[in-house]
Amino acid sequence: MLKTLSRFIKPFIKPVIAATLAIVLVFGQAQGALAAGSGGRIGGGSFRMPSRTAPPSRTYTPSPGGYGGGYYFPGGGFGYGYPFLVPTFGIGGAFTGLFTLLIFISIAGFLVRAFRSTQSSDGLEGYSSNPTVSLTKLQVGLLSQARSLQTDLNRIAEMADTGSSEGLAQVLQETTLALLRHPEYWVYAGQQNQLTSLQAAENQFNRLALSERSKFNAETLSNVDTLLKHADAKAALPSSGELATLDQAPGEYIVVTLLVATQGKLELPRINSSQELRQALSQLGSVPSDKLLALEVLWTPQQEGDTLSSDEVIAQYPDLALV
Repeated sequence: MLKTLSRFIKPFIKPVIAATLAIVLVFGQAQGALAAGSGGRIGGGSFRMPSRTAPPSRTYTPSPGGYGGGYYFPGGGFGYGYPFLVPTFGIGGAFTGLFTLLIFISIAGFLVRAFRSTQSSDGLEGYSSNPTVSLTKLQVGLLSQARSLQTDLNRIAEMADTGSSEGLAQVLQETTLALLRHPEYWVYAGQQNQLTSLQAAENQFNRLALSERSKFNAETLSNVDTLLKHADAKAALPSSGELATLDQAPGEYIVVTLLVATQGKLELPRINSSQELRQALSQLGSVPSDKLLALEVLWTPQQEGDTLSSDEVIAQYPDLALV
């Protein structure tokens, strides 16, 4: 019985093994294709607002004259040292109304100046401990013929000052400028705007950054918070034989992602055309350093010879649309 069963199953063993190996190879390649190869990263920033400065204390100094050694209030007002606040005997009733009017004018002036001083003390009018923060993600997909863009981004990463808001603002300006110089290679674009509070902004910004970084097999060049790193990209790159073939294949792309956190409201236009993409890039590039809280610039592929196929763009960046 067992021999008969064995002779019946034996012819099917080899085809089943072959089919299993084929499935493993196919799904193994598909899983590898879900992640882009080499990636670059430039970033830094802080979600701490400037500390509130205590307003200058008001001092009261003895009045140089008057009755009873009264006190003087800076910026005007009234005090015991003013003669018209002390009852004056022997003066006719004609002057009483005038002195009363002067008293009320002095009191009103003092109250107005005190109110204005309180509102604008130390430039903190409208100060909020938890202001609104805009989180913006702008992505651009370019044809791989724009190889000079990779060179520009590598240079920015090598030289950027990512430890100051001024340096990050310069990174943002140079990156948007590099993208604006290659409109003939723009193919895809997409943007997302999100308003949140300062207390929640850092966590949400980090989630966005991690989501984009996870799309790389390796971060082969990074400059984050003044820490410059070069990583080995051999594991991320295909073999030399594959490079020779892929380098000539059509449909290769470069994807650049800008993550920007700014104080206040920053709304980019919906991007459905190259003109709207140009407007969005110009708007981002003009963010001043005193409004910029954090920045992440990510791009793939980072290394020359690495490629990003159209299938990988569709799989990893489904929100991008043709422009």
